[in-house]
Amino acid sequence: MALPPILRAGFRPFFLGGSAWAIIALALWISTLRGLVNLPTGFEPVAWHRHEMLFGYLGAVITGFLLTAVPNWTGRIPISGTRLALLAALWLAARLALLGSAYVGAVTAALLDVGFFAVLTVLIGREILAARNRNVPVVVALAVFTLACALDHGEALGANILGGLGWRLGFGIVLVLIAFIGGRIIPSFTRNWLAGRPGADRLPRQPDRFDLAALAFLVPALLSWVALPESRVAGELLVVAGLLQFVRLTRWSGIRSLGEPLVAILHVSFLWLPAGLVLLGTAAFTDRIVPSAALHLLSAGAMASMTLAVMTRATLGHTGRPLHADRLTIAIFALVTTGALLRFAAPFLPVGYMAAIEVAALIWGGAFLLFLVGYGPKLLGSRPDGRP
Repeated sequence: MALPPILRAGFRPFFLGGSAWAIIALALWISTLRGLVNLPTGFEPVAWHRHEMLFGYLGAVITGFLLTAVPNWTGRIPISGTRLALLAALWLAARLALLGSAYVGAVTAALLDVGFFAVLTVLIGREILAARNRNVPVVVALAVFTLACALDHGEALGANILGGLGWRLGFGIVLVLIAFIGGRIIPSFTRNWLAGRPGADRLPRQPDRFDLAALAFLVPALLSWVALPESRVAGELLVVAGLLQFVRLTRWSGIRSLGEPLVAILHVSFLWLPAGLVLLGTAAFTDRIVPSAALHLLSAGAMASMTLAVMTRATLGHTGRPLHADRLTIAIFALVTTGALLRFAAPFLPVGYMAAIEVAALIWGGAFLLFLVGYGPKLLGSRPDGRP
C-alpha cells in the first residue's frame, strides 16, 4: 500500500505541525495576556510561551529540515512511514502534555518533550555517523538542544538551576545553527540563481577560513551570554560576533539577489542575526536597549523569517514545483518581516505597549497562517509529477 503523502518525507508533517503550532501557541499567549484564558500548564505563562516557541514550533521546523536534509547529506534512505508517524505523534503528545501539564503532570510532560529530542538526536546521529558524514557538529548541536530542553523543564520543576539557563542555551544553539547552515545554503542558493545571469563572474564567496573563524568566535560569545547574560564581557563578545556575521553576509551578493524573493529572503533573514547580536550585546552596557527587544529581533526576526524561508523553498523543491515565489509567498515574507520589526519596536513606540504587541502578533502570525493556506495543500498532497 502506498504511503499517504504526509508520511513520505519528514518536512511534510513537521513543517505543517510547526507552523500550525506557532499560530496556536501565539494565540494562546495573547489570550493569556488579555486575561481571556488560564493555561492549564505547570509552567509560568511567560515560560510556557518561550518554551513552546523555542522547543515546540522551532523544534518541529528544525526536525523537518534535518529529516529532509540528512538523506541528501548521507545518501541513506529517509525516515518515512510508520517511523515518521510515531516521531510526529511523540512531538504532538509532548506539546499537548506540556500545555495540560497541570493535569497530566509536569514530569510526564518533561519525559515526552525531552524524549522527543533524545530520539531525534539518536536517529539523526545514527544516519550521519553511519555515513561518516562531515555534519557531526549538527548531532552535537541536537544533543545540546536536548539538554537545554531538559534544563528548562528542570527549572520549571524547581531544580536548583541558574535562572533561564535552559532557554538561553536552546536559544543560542538555534542561532549557531542559523549561522552554520545559513552560511552554507545562502551563498550556494545565491550562486545557483546568479549563474548564467549578467555578472555571473562575480559570484558569492564560498565558505573559507574567515567563515570558520567567525563561527568559532560566535560559539564562546553565545556561551558567555548563556552563563552570564548581563555581563559586560559577554556583551562585548556578542557585538564582535555580530559584526563578524555581518561581514560574512556582505560576501554573499545579497543585493544582486533581489530579483528572486526566495533567495533574497534568505539574506534578509540572516541580516537579523548580526543586528540582533549587536543589539543584545549593546544592552549589557546601556539602558537604552531593552534586552527583550533584542531577543525578539533574533527570535521573531532571524529565527522566524529563516524558518519560513527554508520551509517555502524546501516545500516547493521537494514537492516538484518551480523554485519561484508567487504573490502569496511574497506576502508571507512581508508579513513576518513587518511583524518582527513591530515587535522589536514595541517598547519604543509612542503607543500602548500591549496594543503594539498584539498588532505585531497578528501580523507575524498572519505569515504562518498564509503558509498553512498556501503550502498546506502541497504538504498534504502528492507531487504533481507523480513521483513519491
